[in-house]
Amino acid sequence: MNSEKVNKTEAEWRQLLSEEVFHILREKGTERAFTGEYDKHFEAGAYHCAGCNAQLFEANQKFDSHCGWPAFDAVKDSAVEEHTDKSFGMMRTEITCTTCGGHLGHVFNDGPTKTGLRYCINSLSLKFIPKA
Repeated sequence: MNSEKVNKTEAEWRQLLSEEVFHILREKGTERAFTGEYDKHFEAGAYHCAGCNAQLFEANQKFDSHCGWPAFDAVKDSAVEEHTDKSFGMMRTEITCTTCGGHLGHVFNDGPTKTGLRYCINSLSLKFIPKA
C-alpha cells in the first residue's frame, strides 16, 4: 500500500474524476443498489481506489452478499479508515481510503464469513486490476 497521503484540491479532484466518481468519493454519495459494475464481478485480481489507485481489497475477500453492492469480508492492511456516520437517522461506520480520504462505503458486523464483517462498497469507488 502507498503510505504517502494524496492531497488534492476539490478542483483537482473534479478534473481527475468523472462526475459520478467524484460524487461517490468526494461527496460521500451512494450508487443505486444492483447497478454497480462490480456487484456480481468475481474474477481473480485486486480492487483499488478509483481516486488514488491504492490497493484496498483482494478478489478472494469478495463474496455475494445479495445487498446490491460489492461486499468484502476483509480489507488490505491499513487501507481504510473508519468514521462514525450518523447520516439519514442511522448509526453506521463509514470507510474511506487511507491514502486519499475518498468515501468507499460502509462496514457492517453482519458478514457471513469467519471475520463477521461486510464491507459494502460502491463500485464507482473501485478500480479492478486483473491478476496477471
